[in-house]
Amino acid sequence: MQRDLKSILDLSTVDVHKILNLTQTLKNKPLSKNKFLQGKSVGLVFEKPSNRTRVSFEVGVYHFGGKCIYLSPGEINLGVRESVADVAKTLSRYLDLIVARTFSQETIEELSVHADIPIINGLSDLYHPCQGLTDLFTIQEKFEDLANVNITYVGDGNNVTHSLLIAASKVGANVTVATPQGFEVNEEILQQVQKEAEKTGSVIKTTHDPKEAVTGADVVYTDTWISMGQEEEAKEKLAKFEGFRVNRSLCAHAKENFVFMHCLPAHRDQEVCKNTIDGEHSIVFDQAENRLHTQKAIMLFLLDN
Repeated sequence: MQRDLKSILDLSTVDVHKILNLTQTLKNKPLSKNKFLQGKSVGLVFEKPSNRTRVSFEVGVYHFGGKCIYLSPGEINLGVRESVADVAKTLSRYLDLIVARTFSQETIEELSVHADIPIINGLSDLYHPCQGLTDLFTIQEKFEDLANVNITYVGDGNNVTHSLLIAASKVGANVTVATPQGFEVNEEILQQVQKEAEKTGSVIKTTHDPKEAVTGADVVYTDTWISMGQEEEAKEKLAKFEGFRVNRSLCAHAKENFVFMHCLPAHRDQEVCKNTIDGEHSIVFDQAENRLHTQKAIMLFLLDN
């Protein structure tokens, strides 16, 4: 049966722990001679530009002896030059796996319906599952017992927030999200997260008060306030996010040994001040590195190696 990663909701708690354990194994031996993808090809179908997603997947496939093919927006132009269904059916005849980075989650869903090979959501407007699983692994590295970790996310209720919430709810970690009015997490996704949290004991909270959210946090996390495709809204949006910048004053409410996370790219002195992202509590580049190890684990999990 074809397995996809459209969202972390596709995974069980057991699946999430399998991926985390496999990630640790692969990180311990990053250049293992096991050529798991020898003779296999992975297509990167991207509607958006990328640094970490593209490079980490290309390097991961290379480490495993496979071939990676990058298909830029201009080469396919999903749904315009050619239908999503036709692209999925065609690429299924050539490739062993597709990583899609799209604007719409509906595009990911349609690829999954029509492809005969695994689909990995490399980012959509609703979810960023590779980032969410990476975040979980990075937090586990620092704190070991995820069930006792208090994570605070400050900023926009976006795709990164959604995947962080889903991932945490699968393993019993606690998350508080602080957003400005009008930028809350998707209500339907929040309801799904609460259902998962009831099974695992996660405590999920939302608020509009960043100081309240950060109080007692082990992890303080933020993301850019202006996502790709939102540049025209920047001026109006920035005004509404005043008071949500992660700085020393805000982080003083967190635990003394807290860690700071950001999925990058970062805009220093916008959503986070320089002395926080570049300071002693920051683990953003450990987090960035872990995209490589986690995505290698995801590929092996989906290909059932």
